[in-house]
Amino acid sequence: MTEEKQEKEAAPKEEEKPQPKTPSPSENIVLIGKKPVMNYVVACLTFFNSGAKKVIVKARGRAISRAVDTVELLRRAFVKDVQLQNITIGTEEVTRAEGQKANVSSIEIALVKP
Repeated sequence: MTEEKQEKEAAPKEEEKPQPKTPSPSENIVLIGKKPVMNYVVACLTFFNSGAKKVIVKARGRAISRAVDTVELLRRAFVKDVQLQNITIGTEEVTRAEGQKANVSSIEIALVKP
């Protein structure tokens, strides 16, 4: 291999690495998915233990029940003084792989630690 090819392979290109979109540090958001509920409880606890006063739990579709379970576990077992600040429900229009549009329910639960 020539030296030019080695240099090209060794040096990572900036264009190839897409920068992930991260929420601003003031927003502590836990997105609920398919993992077990305790994973999300631990994520919320981590935010609260690192000094966050507010954590937002977000979910869509079938994960809404898991979001509610997460908040209830936090309130009843782990952080007894956490309070519900706001609950926002809504509907989002999603385009499926087949090109069809579907409505998906969504929820945001804002928790505040005094």
